Amino acid sequence: MRYALRILAFAVVSVATLKVSIPLGVMAQPADTQVGRKPVIVELFTSEGCSSCPPADALVWKLESQQPIPDADVIVLEEHITYWDDTNAWVDPFSSEQWTLRQQDYVTKLKASASYTPQMVVDGQSQFVGSNAPQATQAIEAAAHLPTAAVEIVPEASTANGAEKFNVTIGSLEGNTPGDTAEVWLAVTESGLHTPVSRGENAGHDWHHGSIVRTFYKIGVANEGTTPSSFVQDSTVKIDRKWNRANLRIVVFVQEKKSLRILGAGSLLVADAK
Repeated sequence: MRYALRILAFAVVSVATLKVSIPLGVMAQPADTQVGRKPVIVELFTSEGCSSCPPADALVWKLESQQPIPDADVIVLEEHITYWDDTNAWVDPFSSEQWTLRQQDYVTKLKASASYTPQMVVDGQSQFVGSNAPQATQAIEAAAHLPTAAVEIVPEASTANGAEKFNVTIGSLEGNTPGDTAEVWLAVTESGLHTPVSRGENAGHDWHHGSIVRTFYKIGVANEGTTPSSFVQDSTVKIDRKWNRANLRIVVFVQEKKSLRILGAGSLLVADAK
């Protein structure tokens, strides 16, 4: 199985990619959820041990920092998987088994043949090779015109131990599947990260990433019905001192437990919480 995954990762190199030049030290931070644009969650499953992944990272960086797709506010969740860590003498410092398992859920639900990198998933509804810029544009444009639940994140007072408090409000659910559970998830992402890879397939490459997921957890369940708000809750987020506060973003989204469709999302820069 491991060998099959490795072959697939090399095979995607020939797919159409978008070349993006990223100056060292210059990583534009996109603004909070943009008024008039629908937030679209773009997940990239990647690994620093995968030689075909850098173009996909460059693509999601451009999609989020430049926001080139009309009507869409692209919110990137870059999730580094673990199954490359023990294959080529390089352990990805951002990898987590949590993201590996999340990718496997998508593989099963979206009927992909196997887990692979780079894999892009848009709003939990479509998956494809993560470096395929035309397909990414098409999927994001389609997602931007589907019904959505409004997600509002309002900063509250910081706590003494370095944690941040936010009030999360979600409007009435739109387009939800009857009988499915609309789970509310909170993620913290960090942009501006890069790694000088010293071993493995990307040895010698100073790899600049998109917005990497630092933490990710469920904060509750949205309620079905016609009330103005389907979810209202205060949430406390612990900010690790090793993270660069200026590059942190709070992302909240509603995702159906069974279908994995994302029904709504919003984001807020942590720096704007002050």
